Amino acid sequence: MKNVSVALVILLLPFLAQAQNKKEKKERKGEFYFSWGYNKEWYTNSNVQVNQPSLGNNYTLTGVTSHDNVGWDKDLLKKPISIPQYSYRFGYFFNKKKGLGWEINFDHTKHILTNGQTARLVGTLGGRAVDTSVLFANTNGFYYYLNNGANFLLFNIVKRHKIYESINGKIKIDFLGKAGIGPVIPHVENALFGQKNKDGFQLGGWNIGAEAAIRATFYKTIYLEFANKVDYARYSGLKVYEGKAKESFGSYIMILSAGFTIPAGKRVSGQ
Repeated sequence: MKNVSVALVILLLPFLAQAQNKKEKKERKGEFYFSWGYNKEWYTNSNVQVNQPSLGNNYTLTGVTSHDNVGWDKDLLKKPISIPQYSYRFGYFFNKKKGLGWEINFDHTKHILTNGQTARLVGTLGGRAVDTSVLFANTNGFYYYLNNGANFLLFNIVKRHKIYESINGKIKIDFLGKAGIGPVIPHVENALFGQKNKDGFQLGGWNIGAEAAIRATFYKTIYLEFANKVDYARYSGLKVYEGKAKESFGSYIMILSAGFTIPAGKRVSGQ
């Protein structure tokens, strides 16, 4: 009887091992992730169209230059985390095997028309046709800021592609491609010919963007991500004194962030 039992165990070993392997390979189908980081921008030149019907003004400031205001280059640890130009990502891979997911993608970016530049002004001013120039300067009451944010919000689709994974699985490097569309939520502050607007946040148009990122994940939990992004934004209905403004521009954005992942969804084999 003892010999029979031993023989049965030997015969069943391959099947037991296979069942154990299947059990060990079962993982969560999905994966949540969240990251926080900081960004740097470069902007295309743009035209700012201003309409102030009660003042008889309807003009365009053409070819104006702008810049960002990173805020993380000095005393970062002494400031609230929301003061510098920051970025966050919240996403979910609903199919880890195929690397497919969705993402809420937000960049707090600052867009400031460069102080000291002379811009061409074309249109109607005080009910009269004009083609002249105007100096942007804080001292003469002519400035235009999205300094508490040009604020790009995107709802992205995401595709992940594995580049490298260590034998023990503790280090993994992936490429992520992202693309989406969403609203812009600018904070508008300006003065035109010394007349200030009532500054504040508003829904002010839409943007579309695409992003390419390299993500290094450690111990399947924490990661560092470096991303390059292009974005096109169209703003409308922006508050100015006694009127509205509209503007559009392109952006090139670099983002460095840190994040973590959480497995989710039902367990499946072969993920």
